[in-house]
Amino acid sequence: MDILIAFIVFICSVILCLIINQPLYFALAVGLICFYITGLHRGYGSKELFKMIYIGGKKSFVVIKILLLIGCLTALWRASGTIEFFVYYGIKFITPHLFIIIAFALPLVLSFLLGTSFGVVGTAGVMMMILARSGGVDPIVCAGAVISGAYFGERCSAASSAALLTAAVTEVDIKHFLAIMLKTSIIPTALTLCVYAFLSYQNPIGSVSGEITNALKSGFDLSWYIILPAVILIVLPWFKIKVFYAIAASAAAAFILSVLFQGQTFLAVLKTCITGYAPSLSSLNSILFGGGMISMIAVIAIVFLSSAYTGIFENTGMIDPIQKRCNILANKIGLFGAQIITSVFASGVFCNQTIGIIMSAQMLKGAYSEKGTSKEELAADVGCSAITIAGVIPWSIAATVPLAMLGVDANALIYSVFLYAVPLTYLATKKIWYKR
Repeated sequence: MDILIAFIVFICSVILCLIINQPLYFALAVGLICFYITGLHRGYGSKELFKMIYIGGKKSFVVIKILLLIGCLTALWRASGTIEFFVYYGIKFITPHLFIIIAFALPLVLSFLLGTSFGVVGTAGVMMMILARSGGVDPIVCAGAVISGAYFGERCSAASSAALLTAAVTEVDIKHFLAIMLKTSIIPTALTLCVYAFLSYQNPIGSVSGEITNALKSGFDLSWYIILPAVILIVLPWFKIKVFYAIAASAAAAFILSVLFQGQTFLAVLKTCITGYAPSLSSLNSILFGGGMISMIAVIAIVFLSSAYTGIFENTGMIDPIQKRCNILANKIGLFGAQIITSVFASGVFCNQTIGIIMSAQMLKGAYSEKGTSKEELAADVGCSAITIAGVIPWSIAATVPLAMLGVDANALIYSVFLYAVPLTYLATKKIWYKR
């Protein structure tokens, strides 16, 4: 009963924050306090619980390091002229009535190559948002398309940590898992393209003010070498260099270009890394302002707090009874139906895609074994639920990070069509893939 009360208070806090438009880390802090009190009620000492919180929170430091680096990268790509290069020439070559399709397709291709939704959203996604805002396209619709495309690689890329984790926890070969993900992506990708074709027609990119294009041309060196940071980010992962180091190298190149070719001082660029980029020309402020480590603070708070939860849950066994209920649920509504509900619960409570993948696999592994299903089916079910569902929960890290990077609110998730299409189409077609 105590854990149920804690969950109810936590969920109510999340709902309240969404209603009054307050940062979700307030709700997560309330939840952490509730679970801490529950631990005290169950006989754990205050010192023990704080140690659990520290151990859990410590696991987030690797992710926090990446988020800070991405914050720097998004600011430095602005300062170096890399984003401005793509915006300037993108305005000239993008077909107006195909803009939303391109906003989906470009991140899709890049995420498949790089395997990182955050990295793609923070670079190509930001670029598309700047184009959208400068051309009068609804930024909410554009952001939804960008997030959809970025999540394609989360499931289907060999470099995706989510795909590698899913294959590992379900004990299947990664190549076989990726083949399943690609097959189960055909229908949702086609449906998503149809929806975005309609939205593209409804949201054509308009002609951009001549003042903006002139300001871009006069305010920045837009020579071909300015795209070097983008080239580095795309090419290095192909040489088996970790995405983190590829992002760091791209940021370093952008830093150097900012000083050498954009007329900025070393200290000014260093400040940009921390506080974000602020254009000197007021006409560009509305479309180019942003990025920096500070822009990631709210997201970092969410990452740390959600990781702190795991420390308490893992060491107190608070959620062990839930596994038994998952098996009962699977018998009533079917394996994939139970997988969806478990994914929503895990991602919603822990605010973390990684934990959602691990828990949805572990909690239902027994139910799959009882029904005599293969490990490949379990892997497919997790890949078609937990990976994308985390991205549509507004307070989940998988959603808050892209939304923060793109500078939009949770309404953009409504237009993240691919994230809904994957579980729904798989639910409708699963019997084709797995016959019993």
